[in-house]
Amino acid sequence: MPESEGFLSRRGFVRGAAGTGFVIVRPELVRGAGNARIRAGIVGVGLRGTQAMIEFLSGNDDVELSAIGDLYQNNLEKALNTVRNPARYPAIQSKITAGPEHLFTGFDAFDKVLASDIDLILLETPPVNRPREFEAAVAARKHIFAEKPLAVDPVGARRVMAAARKAEELKLTVGVGAQRRSQPEYQETVARIKDGALGEILAAYAYNLSGPLPRLNAKPPEMSELEFKIRNWPQYVSIGGDQIVEQHIHNIDVIHWVLGRPSKVVASGSRAWMPSTWVYGDKYDHISAEFTFPGGVICSSHSRHYQKGCAMRNGELVVGTRGSSNCHDLAPRGPLPPKVQEHVNLVKSIRGQGPYINLGLAVAESTMMTIMAREAAFSGQEITWEMIMASKLEFVPPDPRHLPPPGIPAPAVPGQYQFR
Repeated sequence: MPESEGFLSRRGFVRGAAGTGFVIVRPELVRGAGNARIRAGIVGVGLRGTQAMIEFLSGNDDVELSAIGDLYQNNLEKALNTVRNPARYPAIQSKITAGPEHLFTGFDAFDKVLASDIDLILLETPPVNRPREFEAAVAARKHIFAEKPLAVDPVGARRVMAAARKAEELKLTVGVGAQRRSQPEYQETVARIKDGALGEILAAYAYNLSGPLPRLNAKPPEMSELEFKIRNWPQYVSIGGDQIVEQHIHNIDVIHWVLGRPSKVVASGSRAWMPSTWVYGDKYDHISAEFTFPGGVICSSHSRHYQKGCAMRNGELVVGTRGSSNCHDLAPRGPLPPKVQEHVNLVKSIRGQGPYINLGLAVAESTMMTIMAREAAFSGQEITWEMIMASKLEFVPPDPRHLPPPGIPAPAVPGQYQFR
């Protein structure tokens, strides 16, 4: 099994297992050892970032949130009003210790949070930022929790892969918001599938048939193009990656976990209902893809964001010679909500009280799978793993104040769009 595929790397497990129990993380990489209080910072406190704060703090004792940053002041104020509500969240109030001098806004908010006295940084900004922030956090020797996806383009995904390998060398914990990898029922079921519970794998299926993501309903005349695109980032390929990258990654990540890297993919997609406006950007509203894996196993993948009233389905299916599984039905469900469980596992890894976790490489590869499917749909071409790993496509601008492309970008047209 490639190291990237499992819940924790084999090398990390073996090195740690030589000690007592699961004490794996070097204590000098934490402010103290064992039960020392972990100081965390977060950057990006929109809807998902706000929930991540609550999940991290409610799931763990002896932790504190000591630095908070966001590009926009009103996002920061709204998030603080939410989490600093003792009536709704009494158990986390004492864990929010960020004073006024550790509340940051602007394009340098990430750098200021990272420079604070923290052990762990939570990366919750739009996906286009993830490679730069991930690399910087590893260079600063901080433990990381990064929201999925880990990139929006092949160059960015490869940057995260390299940084994740460096994080393992440094024994930095890396958690990622692909929460199925933290759910006991998924962990046990996937392990049993890999051990042959279904016999020889014949085929796999991945579905994310859901409704539209939250969006801004209009571009206010006084709002700059840059601000509107950042606030409405899920609608723009160059910032959010498209719906298959940003949402369907959960399901494709499970297939990657079970089957490893694909050898090639063909895909199709378009916009069935989204008009070409500022509100809807340039992403597709549906993509279907066929991944082929070494040995000939095929995964059929379906992703779409259709309006209310359409059929919905979200999940995975693996079919073998001895049966089939939805990848979480061969073990009991865990006791905690998945998005809380992933933060519990994260903190245990940092303290050395549980298995060492570095999901960076695994989920970066899953991210690359979604990107190669998007590029296959956009171009109409068959894309191989070697092609996507050599691709020079990069959306990340040298200056984050200049996100390409300008205006309302036109959705990709297969046969005209050029894969590069």
